[in-house]
Amino acid sequence: MEPKIREAKPEDKPFIEEIARLTWGGEDYLARVFDEWVEDGNFYVLELEGKVIGTVKLTFLPGKVGWLEGLRVHPDYRGRGYGKLLHDFILWKGEELVEEGKIEALEFATYFLNRESIEMARGSGFIVKARFFAAGARVGDFEPEEPTMIEPTMEDLTLGLIPVGWRFVKRSEETLEWIRKNAELYDYNGLRFIGPKDGTTFTPLDPGPAVLRALLPAMAWVAKERDKEQFDLMLLSAIKPVLPGFKRAGIWIWDGSEEPNVLVFRKKLV
Repeated sequence: MEPKIREAKPEDKPFIEEIARLTWGGEDYLARVFDEWVEDGNFYVLELEGKVIGTVKLTFLPGKVGWLEGLRVHPDYRGRGYGKLLHDFILWKGEELVEEGKIEALEFATYFLNRESIEMARGSGFIVKARFFAAGARVGDFEPEEPTMIEPTMEDLTLGLIPVGWRFVKRSEETLEWIRKNAELYDYNGLRFIGPKDGTTFTPLDPGPAVLRALLPAMAWVAKERDKEQFDLMLLSAIKPVLPGFKRAGIWIWDGSEEPNVLVFRKKLV
């Protein structure tokens, strides 16, 4: 039987939970966002012989961007070309959405060790738009202190490309409205950081190591409130010269990378 790609349905959830359980040591977020993604639409599954073995999601971001995320293949079915099948499908879907005037480009972010995704992206015309460092810290290494959640303004959006978890949005008035719906902005002693609602991947809105060091207790507080023992950071590639200072502050760069380990790709369609 040939595999088929179709819209995800609520009854697919057990399959998605299984894929998530077998991905990233069980830390995959896919099961947590399943209901939201089904409601949002443009969430697709790859079905083979009645079993869902893969997923992919296209999310509309500001600036007529179609954001590619959630591309997964069940571990038992990897290495058979199903990832490329999903990748090619979403490229075709992107072209369709261009004709409808809904998007002008496709973008996605991936970890630097995800060589298969990087190879597929470059082979289909994506280029690297930006690079970031993914890092982590332990809540227990800090004395958590409560920050204040505030309503963001354009003045708060100090970065040209703003990480909101593992999505990246370009600074604009449209982005400001999107952030108000999808992110949370915190103030701590006049310093600010941003993160997705309910998530624990944070970005300081000033990239300096001294600012980050001052914000860590507040980030730890948010993570603790969400019952997490650690939290993650998405940091500008410009921090590379001061990496030792970050490490002394109790932050580790994922896989000990000395180079940016998150790549943001873009393929312009018009």
